[in-house]
Amino acid sequence: MIIFGDGLHNFIDGLSIGAAFTSSILSGISISLAVFCEELPHELGDFAVLLSAGMTIREAVIYNFLSACTCYVGLVVGILLGDFTEGTPHIFALAGGMFLYISLVDMMGELNEAMEKVEKDGVKASLKIFLFQNIGILIGVLILFILALYSERITFDYLE
Repeated sequence: MIIFGDGLHNFIDGLSIGAAFTSSILSGISISLAVFCEELPHELGDFAVLLSAGMTIREAVIYNFLSACTCYVGLVVGILLGDFTEGTPHIFALAGGMFLYISLVDMMGELNEAMEKVEKDGVKASLKIFLFQNIGILIGVLILFILALYSERITFDYLE
């Protein structure tokens, strides 16, 4: 499941990079840099999980490499869809939704773990943590809403 999930994740990364390069070189470079910064710790974590699952170092490297190669497939598909169709906004929407889903799934485990640690301290402490967690989530949703609302006004034309 780790390899399959990582392969899908890398495919979506490649789609994003390909669509970004069809938009502009600056967009492509910025998305590539963001994906690199996100993928480096992700791949190291997957490597550690594969090793702890009983794979040898060689097997873990090979499987990690094969799942990383799906990024190139996604890159080609993203470039083709971005060049021959007007699919770039759809690709970005798909990638954004996938990244939000992945981050929320990871975050839910952390939130549950924090609640379990505080549960023994009583109801008041549990409600306090629950309130802080939900305020944080609502602030994140509000920031995304504001970014979506004013996205047309955000430009980086002075950089080109």
